[in-house]
Amino acid sequence: MKPDFVTLISEPRSDYTLIDSGHGRKYESYGDRYFIRPEPQAMWAPALAEWPADAEFVPGSDDDGGGRWYNNKPVPMDGWPLSWNDEVQFTASCTPFRHLGFFPDMDPVWRWMREQLAGVTDPVAMNLFGYTGVGTLALSSAGAQMVHVDASKKSVGQARANAEMSGMADRPIRWIVDDAAKFVAREVRREKRYDGILLDPPKYGRGPEGEVWRLEEDLPELIANCRKLLDAESKFLFLTVYAVRMSALALGGLLESHFADLGGKVEFGELAVREQGRGMLLPTAIFARWSR
Repeated sequence: MKPDFVTLISEPRSDYTLIDSGHGRKYESYGDRYFIRPEPQAMWAPALAEWPADAEFVPGSDDDGGGRWYNNKPVPMDGWPLSWNDEVQFTASCTPFRHLGFFPDMDPVWRWMREQLAGVTDPVAMNLFGYTGVGTLALSSAGAQMVHVDASKKSVGQARANAEMSGMADRPIRWIVDDAAKFVAREVRREKRYDGILLDPPKYGRGPEGEVWRLEEDLPELIANCRKLLDAESKFLFLTVYAVRMSALALGGLLESHFADLGGKVEFGELAVREQGRGMLLPTAIFARWSR
């Protein structure tokens, strides 16, 4: 099993478009609202002379993600509705963490996972570090029974609200507020199995009872336990990592070491968003995935 390099590209669409980028920033539309955010990897010059925006996030002077939003137009404090693939309804909002309540570069990931589960009878999948649940609802709308896990009670609450907006409140979704690593370890002890697992761990985080998560230290054990929840009939594991000094090669090697006995294939690479005008690719994250 030798991993292959892949680039997954998020194309312009109605819920999200990367309009322009350059000089360390990016200009985006979320529905009919326009925003400017920092983007260190946009090292080129922008194409447009002006970026009329509803709001701009200006980073602080530290390296810990500080900063604040500056509004040029009124932006609803409680967010505004958006839709993914005409199936999943959710609320976007200007968060203190510079993003807007979901990760639009995950669009090709959600579509790929749905393809992997196509044809599986009553598939069961898990979304770890599931945040506001757009990925969970994307799989649920395709027929999967879902387990959604996040350490933040607020995020899980928003995910459930998004399910209500999408008319999916009665779908078979378990909403779990818990430390992802502890929950997966318990699922292993319970001898549970899954058809697919999505995980999007942060570089650093805390669980609801003060558990500390450090990516480089804790990811190998989490992947090892996720592997124990998959079997010869399982279809995928998808791992994404943002904002770290780490290579996709390392993620590919990690999956290769744990999944060699299951067959299938391991791929690794980058997530990227295509700029609307010039078609340039803006990298956003690294990933590795196993599939059968």
